[in-house]
Amino acid sequence: MPAPAVALPVAPKRINLALQGGGTHGAFTWGVLERLMEDDRLSIDGVSGTSAGAINAAIFVQGLAEGGRAGAIAALAKLWRDVALRLAVSPLRNTPFEKAIWGHDLTYSFAYQTFETLTRVFSPYQFNPFSVEFNPLRQVIADNLDEARLKRDPKATRLFISATNVRTGKPRVFSRTEVTTDVILASACLPNVFRAVEIDGEPYWDGGYLGNPALWPLYHERGAPDIVLVQINAIMRAELPTTPSDIMNRLNEISFNASLMSEMRAIDFVQRLLDAGRLEQPRYRRIFLHVIEDEERMREFKLSTKLNGDWEFLETLRRYGREAAERFLETHFAALGRESTLDIQRFL
Repeated sequence: MPAPAVALPVAPKRINLALQGGGTHGAFTWGVLERLMEDDRLSIDGVSGTSAGAINAAIFVQGLAEGGRAGAIAALAKLWRDVALRLAVSPLRNTPFEKAIWGHDLTYSFAYQTFETLTRVFSPYQFNPFSVEFNPLRQVIADNLDEARLKRDPKATRLFISATNVRTGKPRVFSRTEVTTDVILASACLPNVFRAVEIDGEPYWDGGYLGNPALWPLYHERGAPDIVLVQINAIMRAELPTTPSDIMNRLNEISFNASLMSEMRAIDFVQRLLDAGRLEQPRYRRIFLHVIEDEERMREFKLSTKLNGDWEFLETLRRYGREAAERFLETHFAALGRESTLDIQRFL
């Protein structure tokens, strides 16, 4: 009798993840990563992150190394609970009355208006002339990051964290074995709020100015051809911003998307040259770009909400992220490894 046919196991599709920064809006990325880890058809080859994306990236990669998919999900859940607990005592919170009026938006709260005034008039070196650091993120990261685990595990997922060198004006990308609490703090260092973070004698600011996130490490190291961008900063806005808060919000979005758009243009140019047969492979190779986003919903949130650590708000963002990832998997999973699904014209 012939042996019965047995279906061969299907190898998971390998993808790279590029995680944008955006303050507590990074909870959207938490939801995306959680949903992706629930799909065993996917395998993560590398992760690049900046600012809040750097925090998510480091804890995600560490969780994968410690406990696989379940470990990554648990590590991210603990991280964001710790963020909420730390920010629960932050002065930048709406009072119950303000929350009843403005919801998650902090723009018109007394605390946020005071904060905005101080950070526009005084630098972090002026309103904090002492060597004491007031950064609630440091303890959160220190409590969740296992630097030794990232350094000693040679099979751990590739990890890249971006920061901006203040002195040279150039980006620096830290690889997995270089990642420390200071590296992540440097990647998330807003210069009007925090002092520059010094690493190896060099001062660093937020990596979003020159790479939000950096894509090139993901394809320069010959990893998987698919790069999935988790986008939390809106590219398009139909309305003209006219209020001071809306103008600052749009400036923030444009500034932190600028480097990403430049990289997208470069990738698109190389792909078109490949299509025309004017570049040789394998020196130049195909890159497939994808995006997980929910611009329609994320556009509703003002700049001030990137500092809102209210647990209800973080859970809302997490749900939005999960739903966006679900839509991506339903619509574009079959295209992974075959073609790009990102509309490149939005970035050109």
